[in-house]
Amino acid sequence: MILSAPPTTDPSLLAASPLFERPLVIVDLETTGADPNRDRITEIAIVRIEGGRCVDSWSSLVDPEMPIPARIQAFTHISNEMVAGAPNFRALADEVAERLAGAIFVAHNARFDFNFLRAAFAERGVRFDPPVLCTVKFSRALAPHLPRHGLDAIIARQGYEVEDRHRALTDAELVWRFLQDAVAEHATERIVAAMERASSAAAAIPVLPQGDLEALPEAPGVYLFLNGEDGLLQVGHTAHLRSKVLGTFTGRSDPRSAKLAAQVKRVEAVVAAGELDAQLIEHRLARRYAPDKYPNRALGWRWLTDADASPVLSLEELAGSDPSEWGRCFGAFRGEREAENALRELALLHRLCPQRVGLEFGEGPCQAHGLRRCNGVCAGQENAAEHDARLAVALVPLKMRLWPWEGPVAIREVFEPSGHAATHVFDRWCLLGSAHDEAEAAELLSLEAPRRFDLDVFRLFARWLAQPGNTAKVHVL
Repeated sequence: MILSAPPTTDPSLLAASPLFERPLVIVDLETTGADPNRDRITEIAIVRIEGGRCVDSWSSLVDPEMPIPARIQAFTHISNEMVAGAPNFRALADEVAERLAGAIFVAHNARFDFNFLRAAFAERGVRFDPPVLCTVKFSRALAPHLPRHGLDAIIARQGYEVEDRHRALTDAELVWRFLQDAVAEHATERIVAAMERASSAAAAIPVLPQGDLEALPEAPGVYLFLNGEDGLLQVGHTAHLRSKVLGTFTGRSDPRSAKLAAQVKRVEAVVAAGELDAQLIEHRLARRYAPDKYPNRALGWRWLTDADASPVLSLEELAGSDPSEWGRCFGAFRGEREAENALRELALLHRLCPQRVGLEFGEGPCQAHGLRRCNGVCAGQENAAEHDARLAVALVPLKMRLWPWEGPVAIREVFEPSGHAATHVFDRWCLLGSAHDEAEAAELLSLEAPRRFDLDVFRLFARWLAQPGNTAKVHVL
C-alpha cells in the first residue's frame, strides 16, 4: 500500500501521453526464488491502465505447490500457511490470461516477471508473447546520471511512503505511481525516447537459464555458462559478477552474445576475493570442465649434456615439474607447433642449423644450408663450438623469467563489501596453494608444498604482477 498522497497529474495529460496510447498491464510477482525453471509463483498482482486511467486492480496469493524458503518468507512476508488454501496457477491461468489480454506487459525488471509467467503458461501449453516494457530500463533512460533504478531507489528519490513493500499489489501500484509522475516531470519527447529504450518484443527476451541469477552479488567472481550438466560454453572472470552475467541475458546484445544466451541452459557463479583470486578460480574451473580445451601442457627446449652430438636441444614436457630442477631449459610453450615456430625463427635470424638444434633430422647438409641460411655446421664448414656459442646467444630471449624473490611469497586479497578473502602462495612461478579462510591460510603457510609448474598460472600471475601497484601487495615469506 502506498501511503503518500496520489499524484496530482491532470488526467487529460495522462490520456494524451504516448505512454498510455495502448492499454498497459502492470504486473508484479512474488515467487519462491529467482529461477523460473525451478521456482514457482506465490502471489500475482495486475493493474490495468487504459487511456491513462487505472480501470482494474487485482491480486491473488498462489499456491506454489512447494515449500517457500525461510529467507523468501522473511523477504516477502508470505508464509507457507498463507498460500496453503490459495489456488494454484493452473486454477488462475485463464483469469490471468484474460486480464493480460490485448495490453503491453509492464514490470519493474520485466525479464524476471515475464519469464516466470512464460514458464507458468508453458506448463499449460499456452503461448505467452505480449510486447514488453521494462520500467527499470525506462527509469534508466529518463535519468541515466543516477546510479540505481530499483524500486527502492525510486521510492527514495520520489519520496514515496510505502507499507507492505515486496507484496505484489503494492509493488505494482508503485510502478503505476512512478509512470504517472514520469509523464508529469518529463517532456513528451523524453518519454517517447525512454519508451523506445525500454520496449521489446517477447521473442527478444531470452529464456533465463537455471541458476540463481537474481542472487548474484556485484562483486569479483567467475561465471560458467553451461549447455547441459557439464557442457561448458564459456567461462570467464569479471570484477562485476552480477552486471556481467545479467547483461548477457538482458538488454539488446550483439548477435554473438544473443546466440550464446540462447544456448545457455545453466549458470554457475563463484564469488572471488579479488582479481587474482578470480583468475585462478577461472583457470581451475576451465581445467575441470574442459580439460581437452584447456590442457595442462608446458613444453621447453632443454640443452642436452652431450654437446658433441646432434641435436643439442630436446623438446621436453615441463608441466608439473619443479622449475628449480630444469637446468638449461629455454621457453615454456603450450604445444609443439608453438615451440618449434619460436626456435625456427631464431634459427633463421641467427643462421643456425635446423639439424643441430633439433628441428630437422637426417644426414649430410640440412635444407637451410642449401638455401644459404645455415653456416654449415652440418656440412663440416663451421665448428660446432662456434655454432653453439651463437645458439646460446639466440636462446637468451627464451630463458624463463627469474623469480624476483629469494623464496615463496603470499598475496592476500579481501573484497570488503562481501568479506570474501583469499591467500595465495607462490614459489618459482608455481602456485603452492590458495586458502579462502584463516584456518586454511594458516595450514597452507605451515606446509612445504611441492612446486608444480603450470604454464597458465605462470602467465596469469606474471600479467597480474605487471599491473601497477600489484608488486607492493606481495608478502615475502
